Amino acid sequence: MPSNVPRRAVLTLMPGAVALAVWPYGAMAMTVDEARSKIGRVVADINAIINSGKPEAAMLKDFEQILVRYADVNYIAKSALGPAGRSASAAEIAAYTQAFQGYIARKYGRRFREFIGGEIEVVDARPLKSFYEVQTIAKLKGEAPFEVRWHVFEKGGKSQFFNLIIEGVNMLAAERTEVGAMLDQAGRSIPKLTEALKQAG
Repeated sequence: MPSNVPRRAVLTLMPGAVALAVWPYGAMAMTVDEARSKIGRVVADINAIINSGKPEAAMLKDFEQILVRYADVNYIAKSALGPAGRSASAAEIAAYTQAFQGYIARKYGRRFREFIGGEIEVVDARPLKSFYEVQTIAKLKGEAPFEVRWHVFEKGGKSQFFNLIIEGVNMLAAERTEVGAMLDQAGRSIPKLTEALKQAG
């Protein structure tokens, strides 16, 4: 998706997207308060970045570190790739995942960077199937507040977020469509997709 598309257009591109079925790790061990606290730390770090005054390149590196620290990037990357990943080698998947991490950090980092002067606030959390949904509100100067929902699960004793829903747009669903289109353009070649992801976002 081109980076010059207006933020509102990006966020409303898929208003009818529904959450993908995600029950990969069994029963929840963490609590709703722990999920809320986890996203509280995420949004505190995002707020610090968007109001740091750093240039874009430095901010995007910081956003990538947030992904590494708080998100299950492997899960998000595999979800975006879908069944095509089953025939790929371990080396191809590792290279793709690394490229995807940079792509998603740039793409969503630029969206969050447009929140400069505003802030994100945690307002609620609830259990949802085998994960938790944490509701936050983005408050921007000169614009009406809007909702960002975070999906959080626990794996191996570590809680991580694995999805965002921004004004009804489901990140997992949107990226599966986007990456699928890029894979088609790459002739269904995962190495070529990997190279395309390095230039995208």
